[in-house]
Amino acid sequence: MGCIIFNRVASFCRKVLNRDSSTRVPEEQTLQVYQRQEHSISRKDISENALKVLYRLNKAGYDAYLVGGGVRDLLLDKQPKDFDIATNATPEEIKKLFRNCRLIGRRFRLAHILFGRDIIEVATFRGHHSDAPVQATIPKDSKQKPQISSRNREGMLLRDNVYGTIDEDAERRDFTINALYYSVKDFTVTDYANGVEDLNNRIVRLMGDPETRYREDPVRMLRAVRFAVKLDMDIDLATAAPIQELSSLLQDIPAARLFEESLKLLQSGQGLETYRMLREYNLFQQLFPILADHFTEDQSSQTEKMIEHILASTDKRIAEDKRVNPAFIYAAMLWYPMMIRAEEVSFASGLSFYDAFMVASNDILDDQVRTIAIPRRHTTTVRDIWQQQLRFARRSGKRAFKTMEHPKFRAAYDFLEMRALFEGHDIKELAQWWAEFQNADRNQRGKMVMNVNEGGNRRPRRRRPQQRRKKPQPKSS
Repeated sequence: MGCIIFNRVASFCRKVLNRDSSTRVPEEQTLQVYQRQEHSISRKDISENALKVLYRLNKAGYDAYLVGGGVRDLLLDKQPKDFDIATNATPEEIKKLFRNCRLIGRRFRLAHILFGRDIIEVATFRGHHSDAPVQATIPKDSKQKPQISSRNREGMLLRDNVYGTIDEDAERRDFTINALYYSVKDFTVTDYANGVEDLNNRIVRLMGDPETRYREDPVRMLRAVRFAVKLDMDIDLATAAPIQELSSLLQDIPAARLFEESLKLLQSGQGLETYRMLREYNLFQQLFPILADHFTEDQSSQTEKMIEHILASTDKRIAEDKRVNPAFIYAAMLWYPMMIRAEEVSFASGLSFYDAFMVASNDILDDQVRTIAIPRRHTTTVRDIWQQQLRFARRSGKRAFKTMEHPKFRAAYDFLEMRALFEGHDIKELAQWWAEFQNADRNQRGKMVMNVNEGGNRRPRRRRPQQRRKKPQPKSS
């Protein structure tokens, strides 16, 4: 056993010294293997489905390890959200072993093993790539696809399907606390970059040269913040240093990918603290450039107060294991920028406020979707919540009853109630009226509507000027 470990350490050190410097790990980092009695991970804490995948890959003659966040969280005595696996089997070989497998991704080719709603993600060990724009290696098995790697001019990896060994895979990991591998063969934890030490010291440290690694994948800047907040750790000074300067690189990331990242950031249960750290590093401004235009030095604008409130409320709901709707969060954050845009459109074009409101709603959402690809199902809900805000003031006749029948009434009312915390007395009175109206019986509701009408809220109808009827003209022959 000692000889095997020595050889692996020697091999790893040679690779560190000889490989491309763009992903070089600091030289003081060395491979360590923790035996079963030296760590706290137990198979009973690992997903049954993940164990099935690990055992089947091993039985088929492949190496397979539980990796990354799953190992990290188990060592921290936390319940992992996901159990990811790394193996030396290619995606095509994995698919042959599992009928419930589907291959996804172009930038990173991955295998998803489906167990109902539970998905076990399996990745092939990553290898190193050269500085050449495109590297392609055709494998011996002609049925398999060639390995491809490509970058853009800024150094960002566009495609990275180059396979390698477990040592190379570890060197390609982003953070030291994720370069951890658990084996079900001998129950060891292999630590390639002093990750266990960083876990104990509560440090988030990037592997390799930070600027190069951020240029390879700018989303790593978001991940650094997310891990620091989620795990209650500090970002290493060298890891944090380039973030503000390189934050604009996020503009090159596909909007669909940033939508998924935004959910992880804002719906993590620590959304408020995450938002504050993102702002500190100029990252939130890249995700929501519309909101950045409304930021102030003392963070006193209505937009900033609303953001803090909705994220604090979301954190509370998650802590109470309640459902969270991303559309409601986006509706709250973008509300005041949309209202300001509506006023600007109305003033500049002479449109009625209602028409300007509709134009501004579309404009704001279209602008935001260019950065974060919010799906249509959510933008439709955002529009419904916003439009209901105008209808709440119209309570005469049967309008109040029809408003209550709207499918998004409850979400829209909660939104109105939230607005009352930041807006004038009229909105507070309106929210209170709707609170009473919901809890009243039908007779009481009728009286409330009558009181609204008698109070002068009903606008008198304008009589249309009567047009003089023209005398019929004889048809021409």
